[in-house]
Amino acid sequence: MPAYKRRERNRHDSSNNGPTRISRSKIDLFLECPRCFYLDRKLGVARTGMPAFSLNSAVDALLKNEFDLLRKKGEAHELMETYKIDAIPFDHPDLPIWRDDVYKYTGACVLHQPTNLEICGIIDDIWINKDEELIVVDYKSTSTNKEISLEDEYKEGYKRQMEIYQWIFRQMGFRVNPTGYFVFANASRNEPKFDGVLQFKTILIPYEGSDSWVEPTILKIKKCLDSDKIPPAAENCEYCGYREAAKEAGA
Repeated sequence: MPAYKRRERNRHDSSNNGPTRISRSKIDLFLECPRCFYLDRKLGVARTGMPAFSLNSAVDALLKNEFDLLRKKGEAHELMETYKIDAIPFDHPDLPIWRDDVYKYTGACVLHQPTNLEICGIIDDIWINKDEELIVVDYKSTSTNKEISLEDEYKEGYKRQMEIYQWIFRQMGFRVNPTGYFVFANASRNEPKFDGVLQFKTILIPYEGSDSWVEPTILKIKKCLDSDKIPPAAENCEYCGYREAAKEAGA
């Protein structure tokens, strides 16, 4: 069995004056379980990885290609027209960096001066409306016969994701509309034959975000990282529960 290797990249070091990078997903990890976050960002002991969802990545890439065709032309997508959104895809030279198309693990980043934490997020798309406000857009792919909504419990993470991105772009000096959009590509399960083709229906779901929780959370993250004590586990953390059960079993 190969040995587990601690992660050294982007670990927080209180003795180092340089900024510590905290990604959007790590903020979500902190909210989910402070102990898992501390083990990851402070001690370099990350949770075991999950397999990549290649089909989801393919859908994301194709949606980006579709919107990029219109971006250079300054034209609206038919989804915008269908949902009566007066906007066009935002054309900006830093978009490849924000989307991490070229630079691995970069994204849109801003330094939070009070904590010296660099808050980063990799976005899917940005639109701009007639009032020159940016609209944060996130692509999601699924396959369900149920009505798609944001009401499922696990989609609370989607909402936080949107709000962190909105916060980042506001800190970067952009005017950001509070309403962002999730572009859901839903693969049909009801076709008579596969024939090597998935049939998708694309819908748009608006979400009015509030980033008021982001700043206080960053301050809590800084306090957590600067502490010498490992914080308690979240009550329902399956990973911490597994570690405790393994310890009790003598493993």
